[in-house]
Amino acid sequence: MARDPKVLAQVKTLLDEITAIAPGHAVELRIPPYAAIQCCEGPKHTRGTPPNVVEMGAEEFFGLLKGTLEWSDGLRDGRITASGERSDLSQLFQRLSQTIRITE
Repeated sequence: MARDPKVLAQVKTLLDEITAIAPGHAVELRIPPYAAIQCCEGPKHTRGTPPNVVEMGAEEFFGLLKGTLEWSDGLRDGRITASGERSDLSQLFQRLSQTIRITE
């Protein structure tokens, strides 16, 4: 899958903001094929498959941040996958949707 340079830049900028707002290494947040970060307080993951993983496409990522996609809807219909006891990022995205602005 090819990476759109504009989408890549916006995903990385927004992930940097999430890292600043929710620092830590407890959850791996993946936006393939663009980027992934570790965020949120808790036990640091160092090897193998992380125990707390959230994955979604860029469209879903932007939708959560714009407030046009609800976390529960994305999980229910499979647009968002989340595994592990710390993988519920619904509160984080709700808070971020009120502070982060997405450029089109």
